[in-house]
Amino acid sequence: SVGLTEDQKEFQKVALDFAAKEMAPYMAEWDEKEIFPVETMRKAAQLGFGGIYVKPDVGGSGLSRLDTSIIFEALSTGCTSTTAYMSIHNMCVWMIDTFGSDEQRRRFCPSLCSMEKFASYCLTEPGSGSDAASLLTSAQRKGDTYVLNGSKAFISGGGDTDVYVVMCRTGGPGPKGISCLVVEKGTPGLSFGKKERKVGWNSQPTRAVIFEDCAVPVGNRLGAEGQGFSIAMQGLNGGRINIASCSLGAAHASVLLAQEHLTVRKQFGEPLANNQYLQFGLAEMATRLVAARLMVRHAARALQDGREDAAVLCSMAKLFATDECFLICNQALQMHGGYGYLKDYAVQQFVRDIRVHQILEGTNEVMRMIVARSLLQG
Repeated sequence: SVGLTEDQKEFQKVALDFAAKEMAPYMAEWDEKEIFPVETMRKAAQLGFGGIYVKPDVGGSGLSRLDTSIIFEALSTGCTSTTAYMSIHNMCVWMIDTFGSDEQRRRFCPSLCSMEKFASYCLTEPGSGSDAASLLTSAQRKGDTYVLNGSKAFISGGGDTDVYVVMCRTGGPGPKGISCLVVEKGTPGLSFGKKERKVGWNSQPTRAVIFEDCAVPVGNRLGAEGQGFSIAMQGLNGGRINIASCSLGAAHASVLLAQEHLTVRKQFGEPLANNQYLQFGLAEMATRLVAARLMVRHAARALQDGREDAAVLCSMAKLFATDECFLICNQALQMHGGYGYLKDYAVQQFVRDIRVHQILEGTNEVMRMIVARSLLQG
């Protein structure tokens, strides 16, 4: 909490308390039984965490990107998987709030901010992951409706959520032919694939989202035709900060678990904490965590201020924080020895849940491409 305002310290405390009382005790059960903890998330929404950086006139909290990062980091100490879904939900609500008409904002945002309803982000397809601009899901306009055909892959919340923010092709090839539609659950022609079996992130379902002659009103289009790719990328700038913040929370919790284990566990007649090699390892973990946190918060401020270099800083922060925080969690597991590999110990779940952060919201290889392109273009 160093350098934070009094208000930010208060947000942080509220989120840490919620994580400790409402999430951490159930984290392992949600993982093992693959429970989507809807009621817990609705409790979080009562604290303002359902639309953190959404405008207050439609039920949002109206907080900054830095405030949001602080909150997601704190919540992630209780359950990284659940917090990561909440970060995606928040990104979707922000996209509707920012790019939707006043009618769309008032129709969708209040029930999403309260988490009475939940949202999913639909960009990735079976054949277009990192190359998102090559997506094939088509939306042909017929009068007052768009008819969608195609499918989306790896959709967090898919099948269990109520609102799908879908990138689809309404024009020619490339990014300028992509538009953004809000598709509501129950729309004829909308269906879902099987629930995917995943290494981590088990407290949120992941399914393919399938469109077969799915008719969506033109009134559900966000922005103008051809604006969809820009909307998707602007959403992802914030999404990268959010997911990096979730990584920070997992790493923070893992450092504390390692610290406790080294103090309690004895080998060769003395606590592991007396071993200088392990002391140095713990020091390096804490140092990398603080460095990652500073980078994420710097990028969050840049995004909030609308700086020209914000997208590059978000990419740097996502790349650095998700890589470093995975290493921290993995090292914490190593410090637990054989115990770290048992599901009775939380550290292994942080390792499993955090691994995918290096892949989603743009792979870390793509983050390197974005940074390099910026440097070489000058």
